[in-house]
Parts: sequence; C-alpha cells; structure tokens
Amino acid sequence: MQLATLITLPRLALFAALLGGAATAQGQNFSKTITTAVPILTLSPDSRSAALGEAGVALSPDANAAFYNPGKLGFVPYKYAVSPSYTPWLRSITDDMGLSYLSGYAKVNPRAAISASLLYFDLGQIQYRDANNIEGATFNPKEYALTVSYGQKLSENFGLGVSARYIRSNLTGGSIPDARPGNAAAVDIGAYYTKDASIGTGLYNLSFGATISNIGNKMTYTDPQNASFLPTTLKLGTAITREIDQYNKITFAFDVSKLLVPSPYYEGDGTSSTDPAVVARVKAENLARAQKSIISAALGSFSDAPGGFKEELQEINLSGGLEYSYNDLLMARVGYFYENPDKGARQYLSLGLGVRYQVFGIDGAYLVPNSQANPLAQTIRVSLHFNFNKLADAFNGDAGGTSGDAPKQN
Repeated sequence: MQLATLITLPRLALFAALLGGAATAQGQNFSKTITTAVPILTLSPDSRSAALGEAGVALSPDANAAFYNPGKLGFVPYKYAVSPSYTPWLRSITDDMGLSYLSGYAKVNPRAAISASLLYFDLGQIQYRDANNIEGATFNPKEYALTVSYGQKLSENFGLGVSARYIRSNLTGGSIPDARPGNAAAVDIGAYYTKDASIGTGLYNLSFGATISNIGNKMTYTDPQNASFLPTTLKLGTAITREIDQYNKITFAFDVSKLLVPSPYYEGDGTSSTDPAVVARVKAENLARAQKSIISAALGSFSDAPGGFKEELQEINLSGGLEYSYNDLLMARVGYFYENPDKGARQYLSLGLGVRYQVFGIDGAYLVPNSQANPLAQTIRVSLHFNFNKLADAFNGDAGGTSGDAPKQN
C-alpha cells in the first residue's frame, strides 16, 4: 500500500520522496518538482548562511564550514571551534518539529583540519491512517546524518576537502508492514580558493567555491525497484568582501545549485492526463529513471528535463546575500533564495543578526516567504559559536600562511 494513503496532512509533503504522481478518479496528476530522499540535507542548518539566502560555498570558514564546502577546512581561523544550531520547523503548521545541528572542527596542523557534525531532524508525532481513513498507529519519524570531514590547504590560496556521511531516515518505525527505514552512505567533495586583492583604492578578499554533495547509494523505503535518490547537489559560489575602513566591511555571497538526479517525466502541459496510454508511458519512464545508476543519473541530469534546456535552467536554484560587519563584533545580514515556481516554488527573503565576543558568538536568522501561506513562514534559526585558540597562538605564531584566508568574519 502506498504511504500516500497512510499519512495525514499537513506533513504529507515531507514524504514526497516516497511518492509518485498522485492518482485521481479522473486520471493522473503529474509534477515537475524533483523529489529525493532526505531533502533536509539540502537546507542550511546554521543561521549565518540561512540569513544569506542559503549561500555558503565560498563564505569565510567557521565551525559549520564542512557542511557547505569541506575544502574550506584548511583555512579555518581557530584551532578548535564548535557550533550548535536549532530550528523550530514549519512553525506555522505545527509545534513539534525541529532541526538540530551540531558541528565542530579541530585543526591538526597549520594547513589541515578535521570536522564532525550531526544533523537531526524530528518530524513530530504522526497519526497514520489506512486506505479507508481508519486511524492506525502513531509514530515520531526521525532523520539524522552523521558526517566526518577533512580539508587540506594545498597552497596559500587553494584547498580541497572531502566528507563521508551516514544517513538514516526512519519515517514509519514499523507501523506500516511494507515500509522500512532507509539507510545510505554518501560523500562530499569540495574545492575552495581565496585571495586578497587591491582593486583601485579598495581592499578586497575574493573567494570561490565548488562542491558536489551527497554522492551516495539510493535509499529504499518500500519497493527496492523504486528506490529514492539522495539529493546529490552541485553548487558553485563566490564571496567578495570589501573593507570599507578599519572597522567596517561588507561581504556579498552568491551560490547557484542544481540537483544531479533525474527530472520527473511528464507529457503534455505537465499537470495531468486522463489518457490511460499517456499515464502508462509516464509511469514507465519515471520508473526507468528511478532505476538509473548514480553516475548515469548525475550525467543525464543536465539534459533529461522534458521541457528541454529551458526547463534545465529552471532547475537551478539561486542564493545570495549581503553581510555587514562592524569591527568583527556585530553583523547584519540579508539574503534571498529563489526556486522556480514549477520546481518547488521556495522563494523567500532572509534576515539575520550576529555577535562575536572573544570565544563566544551567536547568530539568528528569520525567513520571510513571498506568500504568508507558505509553510516556511516564521522559520527561525539560532546558532551559537565557541572558538578557541587563534592559529597564531595555537601553532607558536605560525598560522600556516593565512594572509589570504579572510577569516575575520568568524
């Protein structure tokens, strides 16, 4: 039995990775939105990047650096740092969901660092129902991801990094006979380049980053022949910091991202069909796409959209934001995230504030969706930072040549 008949609203959307097009008495509804297992892995868990519209691939590194780009770990500014974050999730819908994240790193030498993190997503209590709308068992679905990372500075300006991740998604807890928890292993790879530059009379730091994240096996919840792809994602980003004067600076961060998984197949206008032959072809093609190998799906993701190149461009998400810093003590942030209306329609303004004082820091972020009916309305993130031993102190005055690192914002 499909999980679509067993999960009550409004949390049904959280299980989109398990569902195909919804059947109706008139025919079959189609969707152009790409769905994957564990979509929470694609969202910023900490407040700084959340306030910058989810941009973070090339942002100056802090305790959460490995989530966005493990290549930044060779440039972290402290010997040790830890950052816990928490987000009450979908506050406009329910009060028992939350995203928790704990991340930290340790510098192993002036040019390299290791990092570990735990992401934990609590989906709250769900009352399951059968096909006849009869109440069944109650369960608290949970998802988590445990990650270890390593990053190495290969030169004064360039670094590479890799992450290994174990993912578990338990959406039913045995409440449904044909369903089981999903398990997966994945890796991230990342590259980071940063350099100080003088342009005219201005002092700048220019940074660039690139990552491919969540490269791993498919996750099976019900039918092994229709397993769900992980949200394998390509991200490219830049961060440009301008020092206005001794105390003031501003950073512009911008990322583009694309899921490297098959686009959903559809025919006609992409909304629905009452023609049994069309419905059969769409189901068969989507099943074939779901059975692609990881590599084949990633390579084909640039050319498999039914709407051609125009639709491929619609699958690119845009993230951007500005961060103002006063004396590396107070920060104000604003950002915007854009996803095409046909591909999920997440569009929101993000706002945030931050404070750093000696070893302690705190960041907050608030999302303002384009529509107040959006379930992301009132989403708040809070992150704490604990930073110990600047590199110059930790390594006897040798920070490993960090002149091009731009770590001051942390």
